[in-house]
Amino acid sequence: MAEGRLDIDGGIMEGGGQILRVCTSLSCLLGLPLRVHSIRAGRSTPGLRPQHLSGLEMIRDLCNGHLEGAEIGSTEILFTPGKIMGGTHVADTKTAGSVCLLMQVSMPCVLFAASPSELHLKGGTNAEMAPQIDYTTMVFKSIVEKFSLRFDCDIKTRGYYPRGGGEIIVRMSPVKQLSPINLTERGAITKIHGRAFVAGVLPYKIAKDMATAAVKCIRKDIKDLYVNIQAVQEPKEKSVGNGNGLIIVAETSTGCVFAGSSLGKRGVSADKVGIEAAEMLMRNLRHGGCVDEYLQDQLIIFMALANGVSRVRTGAITLHTQTAIHFAEQLTKAKFTVQKSEDQDSNTENYIIECEGIGMANLNI
Repeated sequence: MAEGRLDIDGGIMEGGGQILRVCTSLSCLLGLPLRVHSIRAGRSTPGLRPQHLSGLEMIRDLCNGHLEGAEIGSTEILFTPGKIMGGTHVADTKTAGSVCLLMQVSMPCVLFAASPSELHLKGGTNAEMAPQIDYTTMVFKSIVEKFSLRFDCDIKTRGYYPRGGGEIIVRMSPVKQLSPINLTERGAITKIHGRAFVAGVLPYKIAKDMATAAVKCIRKDIKDLYVNIQAVQEPKEKSVGNGNGLIIVAETSTGCVFAGSSLGKRGVSADKVGIEAAEMLMRNLRHGGCVDEYLQDQLIIFMALANGVSRVRTGAITLHTQTAIHFAEQLTKAKFTVQKSEDQDSNTENYIIECEGIGMANLNI
């Protein structure tokens, strides 16, 4: 092992691609050479899949780094980062691998580049086992920008499983430092809206049925708010393949944003897809926290890098979040604490994630 190279076990805790994303991102930012072994050891097909490989190659190109052992199915890689470059970068999974996961791995790095970046990310925009692109634009964006950063996400083409073929363009300017965030006051729910879509050969009626079922489900719990879920037929020239799904977003008086989402599968009724998304949203509103179960782990890396103490109130801590905290602490030496909230009522269970960030400074600008 090279002198000073950090050894990462990719098979512990969540044991999936997230370990690779968090660690290579931080390696790139901190200039730490890495060896990652037992990659995705916990998965039914261990090793690198196309989306992980394109993410790694993108990080390598972003910082003129050196990458060894990176091929499909590989369970060990060596990565030596160089200097982070702005400019235009392209990553293509050539599958329905998620463009959102490509964005997750690259975004922290380009924030600390010397000049603005434009990322062309190709693959699946609405893929299983990953955030839908609508989650990124409707939920993630508004919360992550509280760290004093800005980005634009332009959806060029939507791509669905199994073909992929979607493309997004992410534009981002570098920051000097990230500000800490304080998301501890939930506030009252002020707005519920969403988007139910069909693409390809699927009939528009499916979108309407998903939306109707979702609204009906939410109405059982929330009677006094108008729920506006738009049914959309994706234009042929803007989408590749067939797909259907929906995302429903709730906003609160203090600027918290939550979502529930679901994708259609062959043999699953439109009603069932709608109800699944609505139930996910309601579950995330019940715990009394300020972020949903899919946002909590995505904020960890930014909390670790921020200049000061960040506090986030959330529901039950997911294994993804525990994993992100473990590796963020190991690489950055930021200090995280997770404590059960004191001031909650007996029906809810929520936690405060607190982090003393390292105040990463961009020396390139």
